[in-house]
Order: sequence, then structure tokens, then C-alpha cells
Amino acid sequence: METKYNFVKQQIKSKILEGIVVPHGKIGSENELMKEYNVSRHTVRKAIDELVNEGWVYRKQGAGTFCADRTDQKNPIGKAQRKNIALITTYLSEYIFPSIIRGAESILSEHGYQVTIFSTNNNHEQEKRALEAVLSQRFDGLIVEPTKSSIPNPNINYYLNLERQGIPYVMINAYYEELEPYFLGMDDVKGGYTQTKHLLDLGHEQIVGLFKNDDLQGAKRLKGFIKAHREQGIALNPQHIITYTTEQKNAKPLEELHRIFKDRSHRPTGIVCYNDELALKLLDVIREFDIRVPEELSVVGYDDSFLSVASEVKLTTIQHPKVEMGIDAAKLIISCIEQERKDRSADGEQSIIYEPKLVVRHSTAEAKSEKGVAK
Repeated sequence: METKYNFVKQQIKSKILEGIVVPHGKIGSENELMKEYNVSRHTVRKAIDELVNEGWVYRKQGAGTFCADRTDQKNPIGKAQRKNIALITTYLSEYIFPSIIRGAESILSEHGYQVTIFSTNNNHEQEKRALEAVLSQRFDGLIVEPTKSSIPNPNINYYLNLERQGIPYVMINAYYEELEPYFLGMDDVKGGYTQTKHLLDLGHEQIVGLFKNDDLQGAKRLKGFIKAHREQGIALNPQHIITYTTEQKNAKPLEELHRIFKDRSHRPTGIVCYNDELALKLLDVIREFDIRVPEELSVVGYDDSFLSVASEVKLTTIQHPKVEMGIDAAKLIISCIEQERKDRSADGEQSIIYEPKLVVRHSTAEAKSEKGVAK
């Protein structure tokens, strides 16, 4: 169980790392801290003593306690100042992320940088802890995949504090629009459009789209899905658009597909999936209903991950750069560190947008007419 003084200490550190308390700004008085955290004077003093010893705050006789300016410290606590890069991903050892990490590490190690990897599990609180570690240990730069990038993020102040401290960062796969960071990612609108147009070109008109809606990638792929239908004048069945959150990803898509398949009179002939991982899960539902892929149902994934060829159904999918993205992100963060660039515009020449490429395999085929022949 966490001690009271350590709780107070961590709360003050969080305010410093978040930029709420700026260098040389005054920390609350003992009485204010006692009232704010409902603790004794002894507890407050012990917390402050440790923060002073660790270089987070300093005291001025008769004036109070103030936030230290750690950017002036040549030897920050517990970490060398040069050649350390943090890499924050939403997931660590699964799906496409090992390939991205491998690409980044190959370049960073070649240039003499040590890499420390954090995972957020697409959770804001875990992202906060990772960002606090980056700020407190004074990394030279950060490569980060944003957490739940399509919804308001409570950790924006940490990124602003990174900027204030001169620690550059680049974002991969998605970005927080309000920050306008350097960004490496796919043209996901075009990706969702390409997935859908492939099925429409094969004669499919009843297509289900499943998209994760708390990540920017999913929102943009849904936009492409709708755009492809509009361009070809195909009306969308609102019940054929299924969205879900990170917390719902293992249940809701499967439950919704069950619901759709039970209505035999309006069964879809095509499915567009947010990614290959989801497509593989949906194949289990498809088997339950004895629906044949691609003879009766065409399925398109996204990312061209190892999962796209992991089952007996080899997925048609959109290619993700993976290793290339990791390499490019590493080169960009090194450039930011060594050239001390100031322009952080997402529209600048440094941002990289990858074009989606369709990889056609055996999970898609021409739609059949009611007589069972290709349209």
C-alpha cells in the first residue's frame, strides 16, 4: 500500500511533469498542501524533503518551496543526457508492433542511441505514466503512437511540456490534431476507400464495415468506406456500419456480426475490417454460420500482418509499411535531435504519409447473382 507522503510526492511530481507547475514557480505552502491532500504537516514535509533531495524542487529561506529548472541540470537524476530515445506504442509484443519496433531499433542502435520501450495498452493512464518517465529521466527524444487518438486526450499538457523542455517527439500511425506534430502514417481515408472499392468493383453492394472509433485510423477508414459507396451511388444500410472502442474490440464486433447473419434475408456479401486481427476473429463467426469465403462472402483486412496468412483463408488486405515506418521514424527523430529543428508543423516536409496498396489474396471474389453465377 502506498504511503501518504509518497502519494503527496508523486502528485507534486505529476504537476511538475505536466507543466502545471513551471520552473521557479512556487509549490503550495505546507498549509495548502495539507488541505489539498488531507494529510499532516509531517507528511507534507517528508514529501518535500525527498523532492528537494532528488532535485525536483528547492527551498528559499522565508519565501517557500519552488519548482527546480531541470533543463539546466547537466546530469539529470538517474539518466545520461545524451543518446537515449523512448519509444511508446499502444501494444508491445503483438500484431504489427514488433516489426515497427525492430525497424526503429535497427537505425537508432546504428547511430549509438539506447532505446527504452513503453506500452500503453491504448490506455490514457498508462500513457501518462510513460510520458512522466520520459520527462523525469530526460530522454533526448520520443517516438510515440498516440493513445485513443480520435477522442480528447487528458495528457496533452505532457506533450507541451516536452516541447518546453526541448525534447522532440514524432508520432506514428496517428496523431493528436491539436499538437500538429511530425507524423508518420498511412493515408487511412484512402486505405478504407481502397478496401471498399475493391469489393464494389467485384459487384458487392451489401457490405458491412467494422471500424474502431477511438483511434484516428478507424475514423478515417470509416470515412473512406462511406466515400467509396457515395462515389458509386450505392446506398449504405446504416445497420451495416459497426463501430467499437478498444474496450469492446473482443466482443461487440462478433456480437454485431452474429446479429446480421441471423437475418438470412439481408445477409451481406462483403465485409471490410478495421484490421487483419479483427478479420481473423470474424472468420470464426463466419464458420459458425457455414458461410463460405470467398464463394458466399468476401472479406478484406488491413495491415498485411502475419495474421493475414495465418489461417486457411488468406486475406486480401491493405499493406502497412511496418519496418519501413520504424526506420523512417528513427531517422526523423535523430534529425530532430541533432539539427534542433523548431518547426513542428504536421504539414511540413518532414511528415511522411504512406500510400495504401491492396494485396489481393483468396478472401475476395466476384459477387454471385441470385442464380449463383458471377455478376
